[in-house]
Amino acid sequence: MSYLGKAIPAILGLATAVSCKEQEKKEKPNFLLIIADDLGWTDLGCYGSTFYETPNLDKLASQSVRFTNGYASCPVCSPTRASIQTGRYPNSTGITDWIPGRASYKKPSATDRWLAAKNKTELDHDEITIAEILKENGYKTFFAGKWHLGQTEEFWPEYQGYEINKGGWKLGYPNYWDSEAEGYFSPYGNPRLEDGPVGEYLPKRLTDETINFIEENKDNPFFICMSYYLVHTPLIARKEIIEKYKRKRDSLGIDPGKELIEDPVWEKYATENSSYRERIVQAHSIYAAMVEALDQNVGRLLDKLEELELNNTVIIFVSDNGGLSTAEGSPTCNYPLRAGKGWLYEGGIRVPFIIKTPDEKNTGSVNDMPVATIDIFPTILSFAKIDIDKAQLSDRLDGINLSPYLQKKKWPDRPLYWHYPHYSNQGGNPGSVIRLGNYKLISDIETGKVELYNLAEDIQEAKNIAEEYPEIKTMLYEKLENWKKDINAKEMMPNPVFLKHR
Repeated sequence: MSYLGKAIPAILGLATAVSCKEQEKKEKPNFLLIIADDLGWTDLGCYGSTFYETPNLDKLASQSVRFTNGYASCPVCSPTRASIQTGRYPNSTGITDWIPGRASYKKPSATDRWLAAKNKTELDHDEITIAEILKENGYKTFFAGKWHLGQTEEFWPEYQGYEINKGGWKLGYPNYWDSEAEGYFSPYGNPRLEDGPVGEYLPKRLTDETINFIEENKDNPFFICMSYYLVHTPLIARKEIIEKYKRKRDSLGIDPGKELIEDPVWEKYATENSSYRERIVQAHSIYAAMVEALDQNVGRLLDKLEELELNNTVIIFVSDNGGLSTAEGSPTCNYPLRAGKGWLYEGGIRVPFIIKTPDEKNTGSVNDMPVATIDIFPTILSFAKIDIDKAQLSDRLDGINLSPYLQKKKWPDRPLYWHYPHYSNQGGNPGSVIRLGNYKLISDIETGKVELYNLAEDIQEAKNIAEEYPEIKTMLYEKLENWKKDINAKEMMPNPVFLKHR
């Protein structure tokens, strides 16, 4: 047989292998995970806002499964962000407060009964991230925006499975402390994002970088974590959009004297902070402009996917905690939910949660299943057809795969848990929570008070029914305490300078 005759089978085999590889590439879905910062549950039109304008996200929701009971795994950012990257509860990663945490700079108050638990200041390399798993399985991985999971660069995205990192570093907000940085406008003072022209807008720049990545990788399966700094403080936005919402305020006749509660009843139980004001009306023109900027840039990403006909893309949109409603300018209101960021009430942990799949049968459905950010990791693995057991992740993941429940009206009656052993900057007390079915129990570590609510009947958490339903209270409390024992939950220590509660 000639050399050519011997080579032909090998060539055919190689061609078949290449063909199979190309087919596998096409069959693998892309992933676009969009994380908003501090966006409240009612900050989108599709979730009830009548003041903020979010046509692009509303359109996305109309093409997706919109969860009404979506939760962040913590009422503040870093723990939730770690839960998204790992599929694990905050206590499992050791990151239970924002990094580096309130306790890193604020000494214990004589009115705080407890000392905050120790908080990890990085996402350990021992943790397995969604980017690492997808990268191992042939995905191009890209990160843009807020990371806030490590004080030093060896813990930033490019060392956690992301091949490209645009803007992710230690800070949890745009840099405006540096004398040469301008926050949401260039110069950025960000070591992972080159400055653009003076006055360039950060959300647009991050979206531009993401669009460039999509265009360059349209023929490869990709995973994008687009983590906008919006709508976190500082409250800064484009002047023309701010003026638009000022005019809208005026046209609606909003009374500036009735937007905020100057002396909220909960303030006497909160950590010391003279700036506590609770917003009860969505009317902050700068914040509204920031929400619109988020919506516009998400719209640009969606338009690019449509333009390139990348229909085989799973899109997930979520926020890292509830809207900021009680401090730091109190820019939004989460009504009918109670309180906001930094609180274990619904306003602090219930968030927009949207999943769009290539399967059109999921279009425009509303799902009441309680879900959480710990579920994003296993859900993405399912869509990517990556076996959790083979990946040796079954014993690590706290979340569940949501893909079987996107259309179903029945789902596992599983408990969701929170454990926040810290005082928040927004006035919230340390505590632990369990939600099971419609019932939610809050155990306030500071006061020792136990609260029980039926969220189906009382979404505002206005009526504590713990004494009316002692059996439910006891059952949930025992489940919560057993869970805390099982996970070796971080404990708070007595405060040696404690004098008395307010």
